[in-house]
Order: sequence, then structure tokens, then C-alpha cells
Amino acid sequence: MTNQKEGMEQRVKKALDQLRPHLQADGGDVELVEITEEGVVKVRLLGACMGCPMRQITLTQGITRFIKKAVPEVKEIEAV
Repeated sequence: MTNQKEGMEQRVKKALDQLRPHLQADGGDVELVEITEEGVVKVRLLGACMGCPMRQITLTQGITRFIKKAVPEVKEIEAV
């Protein structure tokens, strides 16, 4: 892993750690699966987030916006 990718991964993890309490308050969680060479962050929604009808809004309006603000070089966030 390159230093640039390692730094990006650390910043994404830090952003997720800051976001996590909000998800956990509603019984959900998120985990980082991988960051591709193209800058795509793949996350897995856990707990209550898995079956929640609002999960797509949580992903796009919450997680994506938060991560891209913290790590602008991220191109896209995908739930896997």
C-alpha cells in the first residue's frame, strides 16, 4: 500500500469513527471494507442499517457527504 493510500485510509477511518456514534444511536454501524486504487471507498452497513428503508439516504446524505468533506480525494462511496 502506498503512503498516499495509507494516509487516505487513516483519514477515512477517522471520519467513520466520528460518524459511528450517530449510526449506533439508532442501532446501526458501518465498517470500512476497502479503498480501491481509483479512490472508491467501499463500506458495509451493519446492525439496524442493514434492513432500514432509509439506508440509501444515510449512505448518500450522511456517510458520503461526511467522508468526502473529510477526505476530498475520495471519488465515490459504495455500500457492499
